Amino acid sequence: MTKEDVIKEFTKIKGVSKAKAELLYKNGFDSIEKLKVAKTKDLEKIDGITSSIAKNILKQVNIKSDIKTTKTKAPKKEKTKEIQKKVEKKKSLKEIKSEKKEEILKETKVEKEKEKIEPTEKKEEYKAKKKPKLSKEQEKYLRIRKQIKDRTPEFLREEWFRYGKINKTWRKPDGMTSKMRLHKKYRPSVVRVGFRGPRNTRGLHSSGFEEVFVFNVNDLAKIDPNKQAARIGGSVGTKKRLDIQKKAEELEIRILNLWGYELWLI
Repeated sequence: MTKEDVIKEFTKIKGVSKAKAELLYKNGFDSIEKLKVAKTKDLEKIDGITSSIAKNILKQVNIKSDIKTTKTKAPKKEKTKEIQKKVEKKKSLKEIKSEKKEEILKETKVEKEKEKIEPTEKKEEYKAKKKPKLSKEQEKYLRIRKQIKDRTPEFLREEWFRYGKINKTWRKPDGMTSKMRLHKKYRPSVVRVGFRGPRNTRGLHSSGFEEVFVFNVNDLAKIDPNKQAARIGGSVGTKKRLDIQKKAEELEIRILNLWGYELWLI
């Protein structure tokens, strides 16, 4: 072995640097076999190697030698009875899985054939809510009203945020020094005529219908279904409410605060 090969082997040992490996080589340790035979006293004589380092080197060299001796050749793979049984089990499992897949495919085919033969149940179609018959001008002004509504702020009372006792409900600001009354930019806006919607659409529902309060079935006769919609009064009981809803469906009148039949019949 060359010097470089020996130094490489020495550096593989933990705690042995390249410089220490060269020192070991210079002091007569040309191979790892010589290190195995060496004693701690022999290594301590070398400069830079203490007793603890020497013990550590010798331990590692002896451990490596023990591992090499204990390694034995792996036994040849021979098929035993146990291995054969495992192979047979695997084959049987594969056969079972293939049979199950075939059964599932058959079931799916049968279900598809039944679906073709049996007529499917008709799903309930969505009924769109009735809309009013409006002129082009009214439709235009409804859109304008929505735009105005979107940009209108929430009108709150002056300095509601400053004092806990003051409610948020709107009150007209007063006082000579009131900055809100003087319409300063850093104060919130005040209720004005500019925030009001167009005259043609005042009092109409967002859908465009004119709201008419209903308290019994006879009140529905006064409603024009093309322009007006019913709103059932809050004092009306469930029995009357259901009667009004049924009658409104017959007359094709839209109810704005509609309650589902299912909720009350459960």
